[in-house]
Amino acid sequence: MSFPAIMVFLVALTGIIWLIDRLFWASKRAKDQKEPVMVEYARSFFPIILIVLIIRSFIAEPFRIPSGSMLPTLHIGDFILVNKFAYGVRLPVINTKILEIGEPQRGDVFVFRYPKNPKVDYIKRVVGLPGDTVGYFNKTIYINGQAISQSVKEKDVDLIGLVPMNHELRSEKLGEHKHDLLLDPRQNRYEGESVVPDGHYFAMGDNRDNSNDSRFWGTVPEANLVGKAFFIWMSLDSLKRIGSTIN
Repeated sequence: MSFPAIMVFLVALTGIIWLIDRLFWASKRAKDQKEPVMVEYARSFFPIILIVLIIRSFIAEPFRIPSGSMLPTLHIGDFILVNKFAYGVRLPVINTKILEIGEPQRGDVFVFRYPKNPKVDYIKRVVGLPGDTVGYFNKTIYINGQAISQSVKEKDVDLIGLVPMNHELRSEKLGEHKHDLLLDPRQNRYEGESVVPDGHYFAMGDNRDNSNDSRFWGTVPEANLVGKAFFIWMSLDSLKRIGSTIN
């Protein structure tokens, strides 16, 4: 059972116990009689669980970065917050959208349920929007035939041993987002072009030569969106990263 499902179950369970007590049991207890432990726990925990469920489902949810596919933007061990309403309000568990608010923009860092296994959450950068033709040739992204320019910032970059020294640190601008990315000049894992279907998004990692993304398994359906990553609230890699916004 997923965490949201557990939270919904606990809210329902504690709420029902508390409601039954108020409607049927409380009036029958003597004034000096203590309420049952089960009812006491339900009354105490119901509002807390409900608040946590509301925050995680509709406002912001914490995630931990498990891999280096988004280096140098996100490091392994970073704890981030994801805006849950940036791409519309969805009901927990069933993930049905009930309110349209916004859509992913090119360059957003977003969390989604992996299309090949929806139980697993992935985090990547939005590269292609619905209807786009996305190409990747000679380590350069092409959107509808236009190359996304890059500039080299540093060669043989050293990220405290996180990647081999032969990597290059480059800068790139996707939409309104100017961000850094890593490239390995020795690798050439994928080249090709594809059209993004309606209601889908093309996702890529910033660690371009070490990322399992849309180049290999396809696009992300709109129904799989979780939210927009926006804040690093804890980092096991460096204290200086705590409090950083995600661009």
